[in-house]
Amino acid sequence: MTKGRLLILGASGHGKVAADCALAVGLWSEIVFFDDRWPTLKDCGPWPVVGTGETLMIDSRPGDQAFVAIGHAETRINRLQQMISAGIEIATIVHPSAIVSAGAKLGAGCLVVAGAVVNIQTLIGLGCIVNTGATVDHDCILADGVHICPGVNLAGDVQVGRETWVGIGSAVCQGLRIGRGAMIGAGAVVVEDVADLQTVVGVPARPLMMKKS
Repeated sequence: MTKGRLLILGASGHGKVAADCALAVGLWSEIVFFDDRWPTLKDCGPWPVVGTGETLMIDSRPGDQAFVAIGHAETRINRLQQMISAGIEIATIVHPSAIVSAGAKLGAGCLVVAGAVVNIQTLIGLGCIVNTGATVDHDCILADGVHICPGVNLAGDVQVGRETWVGIGSAVCQGLRIGRGAMIGAGAVVVEDVADLQTVVGVPARPLMMKKS
């Protein structure tokens, strides 16, 4: 059944991916963007930018759904929570080529991009991104605002803390715990737990040592 419009906040590259996934799903009658750079910014790919974030909050009509396509995790979650508090219905977008187990649960405002796999009894929180070709295996828990970048492989029973970034092409071994606000570098192989706010890189992944000034 076709819904009303899809109102996307954030006219960026990520926004274009979200809109393209939504177009493939085919549930919405129209896709329009909102961005605080409007009216200077008038389009996002083939889709129009029709107002600001403030406009979106007052422009939503019955049957519409909203989606926040902002890459910065804290901002994305804050804007989602504002919309939920205002009674705006939030979309979760899953590309038709993605495989999401019937036994997995996705929070509001999640995006699962083409070719991704989410396996059984995985729990994914508010506003998470499982990007192109990433795999999230059984019994994983992703807290709010997590971004699983393209080509990432999470083994089973991995827990990822709020607003953590798991970099492109990285791999996380079975049963590990990755803390809140952590960053996993591109191509890293994580073989032990990662602390809150820690950045790890390399094979095997090790904490990033900052150079002294």
